Amino acid sequence: MKKEKKKIKVSFPHMGTISIAWALALKKMGVEPLIPPYTNKKTLSLGTKHSPEAICLPYKLILGNFIEAIEAGTDYVAMITSPGICRLGEYGTNIQTALKDMGYEAKYIELSLYDGIKGLYNFIRKLIGKNDVILIAKSINILIRTIFVLDDLETTLSYYRARELNPGDAERNFKKGLKYIVDVKHSRELKEAKRKAIAEIAKTKIDKDREVLNVDITGEIFVVLDYFSNQNIERELGKMGVQTRRSLTVGSFLKDAIIPKIFRNGETHLQRAFRMAKPYLMRDIGGDALECVSDVAYAQEKGKDGIIHISPFTCMPEIMSQNIFPSVREDLDIPLLTLIMDEQTGKVGYITRLEAFVDLMRRRKRKLEHQKASEKEVEKV
Repeated sequence: MKKEKKKIKVSFPHMGTISIAWALALKKMGVEPLIPPYTNKKTLSLGTKHSPEAICLPYKLILGNFIEAIEAGTDYVAMITSPGICRLGEYGTNIQTALKDMGYEAKYIELSLYDGIKGLYNFIRKLIGKNDVILIAKSINILIRTIFVLDDLETTLSYYRARELNPGDAERNFKKGLKYIVDVKHSRELKEAKRKAIAEIAKTKIDKDREVLNVDITGEIFVVLDYFSNQNIERELGKMGVQTRRSLTVGSFLKDAIIPKIFRNGETHLQRAFRMAKPYLMRDIGGDALECVSDVAYAQEKGKDGIIHISPFTCMPEIMSQNIFPSVREDLDIPLLTLIMDEQTGKVGYITRLEAFVDLMRRRKRKLEHQKASEKEVEKV
């Protein structure tokens, strides 16, 4: 009897819910996804121990994810890379060296961010070891569609979490809803899985009349999306009656870097960034700096109550953003909070800063509403 060929195991680093999309795509390829434990203190400890001291938090967490994945038996660790100014372009070489020094044998494979759909195609082709056009196309399709579904579910969660009557209900229902996505076998099942997941989140009992603040979150994309590295900022803000919107999402990135122009609808995040970052920043200086500067202007234009900028300690593009913000604030009137994250960031002080910022926004909003009401009374007279 012919033995069934053993499936190769592939692992990706965590970043929010991205592992769900990658797992579905890998299964479609005939590859076994090996998902390490979600990033935790042990992951951070492992990564920090084997990282350069001054390297940013995402690098340490990604390295920690890879160590845990290799110890769990993965054959490949897969990583994204970038040719830009950000140190992300150097992650690959450094991580491979670190893993080799530790005596690990797992193979390392990279996906270049700005090679577009062609780069993603070649990445999958190398991974599965054959040029199966139909299989690769199906894998890309389910990957991209799942990412957009997950983004929509996160948006729905934010709405219910800011209004929930029983703290934690929205997130519990969100996790139940994710199971419908995890169980998807074919991309045609995603629409129904999304409907069921949203219906699950909608079971959350809410106060529709609650005074809710609307805040955008921008910054370096990894810490914006990753619950562990941003210390669950959206959950903490939700407890305070704040509905959040991520200015950077994996879906918005796909529109800029992967999806061909003919399939895009409307202005992409990067296109808007080049338009709205002027005159404060005239070109891309690496990382997500250009987008962050423009996001402040966009939040003001959309009437948001505030914007929060999160970045890893020592991230040069985001340090540049923070130095440009004072100039932006001279022309715009929107509360802005900057948070710098590393392995030493304490929870108590972090929450205190969020509470103070929310209090400031709430008092400002009430003041503006009072002023508008007074103006209307004057107009009547």
